[in-house]
Amino acid sequence: MDFFSGADSKAARAAFEVCDEYAEPWLRNHSLRAYSWAAAYGAATRVDYDGELLYVAALLHDLALTPPFDSHTMPFEEAGAHLARVFATGAGWSVARRNRLAEIIVLHMRDDVEAREDPESHLLQVAVSADVSGRRLDEFSPEFKAELLERLPRLGFAPAFLAKAEDQAERKPGCAAADLMRSGWPERVLTNPLDPQ
Repeated sequence: MDFFSGADSKAARAAFEVCDEYAEPWLRNHSLRAYSWAAAYGAATRVDYDGELLYVAALLHDLALTPPFDSHTMPFEEAGAHLARVFATGAGWSVARRNRLAEIIVLHMRDDVEAREDPESHLLQVAVSADVSGRRLDEFSPEFKAELLERLPRLGFAPAFLAKAEDQAERKPGCAAADLMRSGWPERVLTNPLDPQ
């Protein structure tokens, strides 16, 4: 099964174009890896999900960390949800589908989303946690991990992402990124087995 190509729809192709244009290469690759981790985990755990919705959410989930979309007043995942709604409106999605996309992006910063209640949010949360801090990596095959990193190298992801999280935490001390920075999360990011030590 191909976990690397993503959905083939007009909205999915547009999401890739937006991510490719606005995200730095390390962040673009993280977003693409997030989809691949999510799709592989969904297949392994037999979670039924909307492929287009998951792919678009993965490609857009961190764009509010980029200068054009960074909000100085709200957490980046909430700003990203607003960006996603605008994108989805332009794509002609229904109000309900726009709201689902926004919800998935907000919830990717939580770790208590159940697959049976919200499959796309659950899969994106698992995927992002694996890619950022190495959680659940033992649930993926060595072959899959090797191919994923060959196709989408990390390009200095850990220090670059930590710098973004630290910036968010300093400017918005009540946000989820600030909570992570106060926990042991930074050390987990820097010691992620996906990165050579």
